[in-house]
Amino acid sequence: MTEVRSRYWTLDDIPWSRFDPSKVDPEMLRVVKAAAIVEYNGDSYADYLCNVFSDDPNFQNAARRWSLEEVQHGMALSRWAELADPDFDFKSRFTNFSEKIQLPVAPEKSVRGTRCGELVARCIVEVGTSSYYTALREATEEPVLREICQLIAKDEIRHYKLFYTHMERYRDIEGLGKIRRLMVGIGRIGESEDDELAYAYYAANNNGEPYNRKQCIRAYMSRAYGFYETRHVERAVTLILKAVGFTPHGRLSNWIARATCRFMNMRAPREEPATV
Repeated sequence: MTEVRSRYWTLDDIPWSRFDPSKVDPEMLRVVKAAAIVEYNGDSYADYLCNVFSDDPNFQNAARRWSLEEVQHGMALSRWAELADPDFDFKSRFTNFSEKIQLPVAPEKSVRGTRCGELVARCIVEVGTSSYYTALREATEEPVLREICQLIAKDEIRHYKLFYTHMERYRDIEGLGKIRRLMVGIGRIGESEDDELAYAYYAANNNGEPYNRKQCIRAYMSRAYGFYETRHVERAVTLILKAVGFTPHGRLSNWIARATCRFMNMRAPREEPATV
């Protein structure tokens, strides 16, 4: 792997010597392996964003810095996963993923229709990842993973603020209203069960069995949702509503948080989680 450096932390700041194999949760290990693959693919997203914002060097520079930090997340998570499972070969697993999942990096127009919409979608992603790593940090007893998740969660909140700032600028330029931003947000949340995440889970964990998208996304969600607490969902909903232009606190926020928690509880395991 190529060494990348964040202005906030590096791999050398992680207390690797404190790794405790006795505190590794095998179910959490599966989702961490998948997360490492998705995070390490940050360069592809940066290529796409730089094409969409081809005449905005200020945002392009921010996107490149963001992608370096995303790649570093993947490096930290993959290193931890290889400590937890010495048979896990991240390089070959990522190669398989990158050969099968090709992101549309060439388009010069956002797949969201507008630049503001693109930035709303990025805000949604950063909210989701921040709440996800916060939930993992609080659920694990393994000290090194706790530290990694804390560092990543802080990065993702900064990334949310970065994209939100640029989103406000393009909102004023393009005049994208609340309803259209809401529709973008709903669409992006719906993509959480698309092929990219499903195949990342498969690439990270399969033992040679054929790929089944529905089975893989069910296996991933049944594990990942089980680590969330109500407070993680409530905070995420607040930030999502802020991004799409609605009041982040109040009846709507409370209703969405409750509905989301019910949905996640339905998808979380009651007995044995689904396997790949």
